[in-house]
Amino acid sequence: MSTEPPSRLRRFGEPRRSRGRSAALVATGILFSRVAGFARQSTFSYFFGLETDAADAFNAAFRIPNFLQNLFGEGALSASFIPVYAALVARGERREADRVAGAVASLLALVVSALVLVGVLATPLLIDAIAPGFGGAKRALTIEIVRILFPGAGLLVLSAWCLGVLNSHHRFLLSYTAPVMWNAAMIATLLVYGPGSNGGHTLLPRLAVLLAWGSVVGSALQFAVQLPVVVRVAPDLRFALDVTSEHVRIVTRNFVPVFMSRGVVQVSAYIDALLASLLPTGAVTGFANAQVLYTLPVSLFGMSVSASELPAMSGAMGLDPSGAESVRRRLDAGLRQIAFFVVPSAMAFLALGDVIAAALFQHGRFRHTDAVYVWGILAGSAVGLLASTLGRLYASTYYALRDTRTPLRYAIVRVALTTVLGYLFAIPLPRWLGIPSLWGAAGLTASAGIAGWVEMLLLRRTLNARIGRTGLPVALTAKLWAAAASGAAAAWAVKLIIPEPAMHPIVTAAAVLTPYGLIFFGVTLALGVPEASAAIRRFGRLQS
Repeated sequence: MSTEPPSRLRRFGEPRRSRGRSAALVATGILFSRVAGFARQSTFSYFFGLETDAADAFNAAFRIPNFLQNLFGEGALSASFIPVYAALVARGERREADRVAGAVASLLALVVSALVLVGVLATPLLIDAIAPGFGGAKRALTIEIVRILFPGAGLLVLSAWCLGVLNSHHRFLLSYTAPVMWNAAMIATLLVYGPGSNGGHTLLPRLAVLLAWGSVVGSALQFAVQLPVVVRVAPDLRFALDVTSEHVRIVTRNFVPVFMSRGVVQVSAYIDALLASLLPTGAVTGFANAQVLYTLPVSLFGMSVSASELPAMSGAMGLDPSGAESVRRRLDAGLRQIAFFVVPSAMAFLALGDVIAAALFQHGRFRHTDAVYVWGILAGSAVGLLASTLGRLYASTYYALRDTRTPLRYAIVRVALTTVLGYLFAIPLPRWLGIPSLWGAAGLTASAGIAGWVEMLLLRRTLNARIGRTGLPVALTAKLWAAAASGAAAAWAVKLIIPEPAMHPIVTAAAVLTPYGLIFFGVTLALGVPEASAAIRRFGRLQS
């Protein structure tokens, strides 16, 4: 039984309104940054199209230094740093919390600087390992772009440290809106220098190099806008290497398994990139365009709930180590909230992906056939979309419980499955089916979805044995899929009667997706899904 005052326990316990507000702030920030990301990718598609060597080179290069960002950044750092830092803040130990934050930032900067240097020098080896299908000028351009992007990736890692500090102080909006600066810098680069390409493929490599420099500038801006607020909420922050603090040692000990877990996941992503590089020109860029879309619900709904719950769960455990019941209730509520939005997203990608892709990318060099190709990749991603988002929240729950090793074990299982299934689905399966090999990219996303389900179910089973039964009720899941299918059927009816060539893709998307969303909400309300009523109430409060 905790001896803490009830008011302090309530801060991290039951308040549904606080939980909803935190998740809404994260979702709002992610929405702004994702809209900016859509604008960036749409502008990129206008100038580069789909089937150009420069487009494939840039998108392949873009993934390689992002390995550094994703490995050290938000996922690994948040999972190891936030539980310790948020618990100190919750107990009122602000000075010690700031000391830990400064020490972690100093260690992170030192390690990342060394890795950036090694990455720049070893870029040719990385290209050979990650994109063996590239050769000649395409390979040389990829190497040049990667070397430019690496320092910017280091800045994005430090930006993720800012996010950890701000989230622990419940400053969610700025940390998740900051990537708008990064996207804006890249969009500005394309708009300033893109018209000079004059539609010629020979000038596209120069534009790709300039865009890489624009990314570095944007990385610096993303870090710079957060730092003043970090200093304000952590006034005792001092940047110094300090390995004597027990709390710093806990962060570093927790970081190692999370780092390995993230590394395993990144290996999976790079296996996908490697396999895509073996497919015909256009596969890498098509995969990148689809990724911008299918990571939206994962980030907007899965990450928003997981990011807001991690400091809350960590704070609850910091104040009351026996508070597993509170964690279980928060987890179940978060799972329902995620599913309410992700199920219709998966159905939309499966049934209406061509409409969505055309609205965002179909202009300039990007044609309707390219949009249909991206739809195929999106349909593959729909297989595991719900599992991926639910898995994020399950992993965050383990991190709040200071267990970083269990997610690592299951991440290894996921990667092993992704590797085997990804190869089979991407390379021989199209040949067996007698379809063009370019469609192997859709096999990559489908195989990753199957592996995602296996990982999520393993995470759930082990956690249930520890804190009690969790998960989505079967009745709720059935209602959500029935509502999404009803909306998709109506949207298809509208799509079939629209004279598509005569209408702009954005107008078509509005005409098709509006009834889809309205019918989904209407059916879920009629079926008595509580999350539908809650969503409408939140929208009403925003309007008032």
